[in-house]
Amino acid sequence: MTVPDPVLWGALAAIGAMAVATYLCRISGVVLMGFIPLTPHVRRGLAALPGSIVVATVLPLIERLGFAAALALLAAIGSMVLRRSELLALIVGMGVISGLRALGW
Repeated sequence: MTVPDPVLWGALAAIGAMAVATYLCRISGVVLMGFIPLTPHVRRGLAALPGSIVVATVLPLIERLGFAAALALLAAIGSMVLRRSELLALIVGMGVISGLRALGW
């Protein structure tokens, strides 16, 4: 019988530790929100949270990828406003940035 590689055990331990940490982070939000009264002010803040997360994710990408990414984002937003379809907005955004990249932007 062979002894398992210590590197394998280290990797498995790291994966297990990160799984536990991820679970604790997710469940702690649920537990902590049980102690916070949902006033209208808190409800407005929670309603604005998804938009702020999107902005915090997208703006650094636009800064790094440049003008073509900004145009693609505007096209995707326009598509979303007009059609209310996430899939169509994704396709439009990808199409615009692909076309602009093909043109050398």
